[in-house]
Amino acid sequence: NPNLYFGAGVTEDERFLIVYASAGTSGNALHYQDLSDPNSKISLLAKGYDNNHNVIENVGDKLLINTDLGAENKRVVLVDPKNADPKLWQTIIPESKLALEGVSTGGGFLWVSYLKDASTNIVQFDLTGKKIREVKLPALGTADGFGAYKEDKEFFYSFSNFTTPGTIYRYDIAKAESTLYKKPELKFNTDKYETKQVSYPSKDGTKVPMFIVHKKGIKLDGNNPVYLYAYGGFQVSLTPGFSLSRMLFLEKGGIYVQPSLRGGSEYGEAWHKGGMLSKKQNVFDDFIAAAEFLIKEKYTNPSKIAISGGSNGGLLVGACMTQRPELFKVALPAVGVLDMLRYHKFTVGWGWAVEYGSSDKKEDFDYLIKYSPLHNIKTGVNYPATLITTADHDDRVVPAHSFKFAATLQEKYKGENPILIRIETKAGHGAGKPTTKMIEEASDVWSFVFQNLGMEW
Repeated sequence: NPNLYFGAGVTEDERFLIVYASAGTSGNALHYQDLSDPNSKISLLAKGYDNNHNVIENVGDKLLINTDLGAENKRVVLVDPKNADPKLWQTIIPESKLALEGVSTGGGFLWVSYLKDASTNIVQFDLTGKKIREVKLPALGTADGFGAYKEDKEFFYSFSNFTTPGTIYRYDIAKAESTLYKKPELKFNTDKYETKQVSYPSKDGTKVPMFIVHKKGIKLDGNNPVYLYAYGGFQVSLTPGFSLSRMLFLEKGGIYVQPSLRGGSEYGEAWHKGGMLSKKQNVFDDFIAAAEFLIKEKYTNPSKIAISGGSNGGLLVGACMTQRPELFKVALPAVGVLDMLRYHKFTVGWGWAVEYGSSDKKEDFDYLIKYSPLHNIKTGVNYPATLITTADHDDRVVPAHSFKFAATLQEKYKGENPILIRIETKAGHGAGKPTTKMIEEASDVWSFVFQNLGMEW
């Protein structure tokens, strides 16, 4: 079937081949083959594309699966592949109030990664689902890499947050202890900065959490430059992470802000569904409300706010700058999905219809046209200073989105704020971009931000 995505892998002992099939960016079917049996064939394990299933590992003849079937925040089940009726699935780790991000194995245990207020929370279970302990992490932040071979006694994981670069720790399974293994050397003092997490009301009253990072002792005088970044879609959770170039902005008195918008999975599938399809406007309302909160609480004012996002986050920026242009001074839509009426007609865009809807359907067209950034640019409106970034070989979000958006803005906007487009050559959507190109782009983007927010640099 040419309209399906496929992926495959094997269990640690290489006994089972697992084949994943999906019709879009969410939901998948599972197939398996017992490679220990030369007469075996690929057989169905979990049907349909309405739920997400991921095989963790096998326990003898059975398979451990991480699934959201019957559990929006996901659960872990034990399945006999020869009798895979979901009614017979045995729940090993039941659904939690926290969103389950992933499960891995190592040392004969299960390591479950939950999200607790958009930060990583790791819990160790045995293979029967008995809770052993919560793993003590170095601080609040993002941990990744838990897992190892069955016989291993230790493994290595990475940890980072807004002021801690990716640091490698060694974890002793028996002692339940983390020890520092490798930490990058930095030429500035991260102790000068602080991170807080606040909650603010969106347009419909929904409470949205948000990280705020800045120098200690900053004055709330309503005049601080703000870099507001988010994503808000496709079950992608934004957790605390480190950016070296962003530290320059903080060092010069800027405030970095990262709200956990609906559309992501910071609070499970219900949070995701609250920002998809006909409810996509909730995502934009959440982002706009974040800016309004920062203004109300005297962090900043509209002449000092830059908004940024990439890919689906580029759509976010495009929609918000066209809906509330007076609220922002700088807009940075990167490799954005900006034409919501034709996105599905290019490369892999058809696979996003499960998230956005499709203009081929009237009921979807009616809400897509209301927020499609390209189709909501108006003559006579004072838009923010805008730097659109794309790449000539982006085969995920084709650069035509950015080309058309830039051309239409430049045609209809007659104000003094610059409307620019930066087109990277011999590059794609972002993955695999050479370090030199990353540095050049970061230099251009931050120069644009500093210049238009009136910052010293």
